[in-house]
Amino acid sequence: MKILITGGAGFIGSHLADRLLARRDEVLVIDNYATGRHDNLSAQPGLKIVEGTIADEALVNRVFDEFAPDVVIHAAASYKDPHNWVEDARTNALGTAVIVKASERLNIKRMVYFQTALCYGLHPVEQPITLSHPLRPFESSYAISKTAGENYIFLSSLDAISFRLANAYGPRNVSGPLPTFFHRLTNNKACFVMDTRRDFIYVQDLINVVLKAIDGQGSRGAYHVSSGSDYAIKELYDATLKAMTIQPEQDVEVRPRNPDDAFTILLDPSKTNSDFNWKVTTPLEQGVKDAIEWYRTHDLVETYTHLKAIDTK
Repeated sequence: MKILITGGAGFIGSHLADRLLARRDEVLVIDNYATGRHDNLSAQPGLKIVEGTIADEALVNRVFDEFAPDVVIHAAASYKDPHNWVEDARTNALGTAVIVKASERLNIKRMVYFQTALCYGLHPVEQPITLSHPLRPFESSYAISKTAGENYIFLSSLDAISFRLANAYGPRNVSGPLPTFFHRLTNNKACFVMDTRRDFIYVQDLINVVLKAIDGQGSRGAYHVSSGSDYAIKELYDATLKAMTIQPEQDVEVRPRNPDDAFTILLDPSKTNSDFNWKVTTPLEQGVKDAIEWYRTHDLVETYTHLKAIDTK
């Protein structure tokens, strides 16, 4: 198949591109490299990379017309600065509208979108969160704009699947606590952990279900991609220490969470498990080990978060 991936030089998009190219699909990537990395994708047969923003309607339409994709994977997202509402809206809302309209015009077979679990808000009314939970994305620019994008997708006529994600992690991930722990520990800086819990999903487990969606499994609508279990951030930190084979002299400080942070976001993956015959298989310690091995051999100069900054002491 011919598959177009927005944000294909990013964490999830590049892993997906690798898997698709390995099975000899043709892949075209659009990425502006705001958070994507040039070293995430290597030049190879079947791969074409276009540098640019998905908010550029003329560029998107030209690329769609020239490549004529069968399937579109919409992984591009603005998340690096929680205060940059304008860029979040430009990429996540406007950019998604542009991608959706181009996809409709070419009558693509399927679109796959990646949505944040923060679409349910910071204070979900049930745990685990089911797909019938109301959308309440009002506490972060990232969640607001990503949910606007999802709404445009389901307003369209496309056969579209929106995967609402647990915290994806693994090699090439440069956002969230794991790369932050590694970066601070390797630079002899103190770490702290928040008194929160998260549902972590290893990136290759995520790619497994995305490939099933590309090949036609599942039906139009939203799905949760999650393990169905949550872990304390302290457990992630301990797994990081084990993978790095270090033991600091002092125990890590555990801090209360920020007002804009959720205690836990535990998603119910039962519909995904049944419709796709899929489940998470990678243990947390193994996934953390794989990520640490990648961090050791790549230049991790900057990490990102969609949450507002706090005092780091």
